[in-house]
Amino acid sequence: MDQPQDEVSLSGEAESQLADGQETPATEAAPDPIVAERDALAQEKAELQSLLLRRQADYENSRRRAEKERIEHAEYAAMDAVKAFLPILDDFERALGVETTDKEYARGIELIYQRTLDTLKKLGLEAMETQGTTFDPNVHHAIEMVNTEEAEDQSVLGEFQRGYRFKGKLLRPALVRVAVR
Repeated sequence: MDQPQDEVSLSGEAESQLADGQETPATEAAPDPIVAERDALAQEKAELQSLLLRRQADYENSRRRAEKERIEHAEYAAMDAVKAFLPILDDFERALGVETTDKEYARGIELIYQRTLDTLKKLGLEAMETQGTTFDPNVHHAIEMVNTEEAEDQSVLGEFQRGYRFKGKLLRPALVRVAVR
């Protein structure tokens, strides 16, 4: 009878001794290299599985990081374009502040300004309200400090240039006049 080389066969007497619970000296010596090899292979398998799990976790983390960066890039890609429109908004605000005898012309300027502002708001532009608020160096840039008793210390008295946020991030600080005592 042909048996594969990997299988170990026991003689009839050895099988009966094993059935009685007795071990033969021949079976103790033979499995030692096999057990050692099995243990080594089991350890190698565990190491490879651990390595595989770490690599899968690294891949998932890098995939998530790349996806987050892609979303942030797409979300804030319009930021530079919107920032380029801010001087145009400033010019419209100055033009609206000038008195003119031609009411149709003034109304046309106001409509263009409002449409431009609405479009930029849809993209994520938010105008900051500063009048009457407390001076915050993170969102305001003080151009003038005015000694006055009529307002609270460090309150914003006026605005030279409007500040804007884009999707919650500061795009341009407001240029303001601040009260000091």
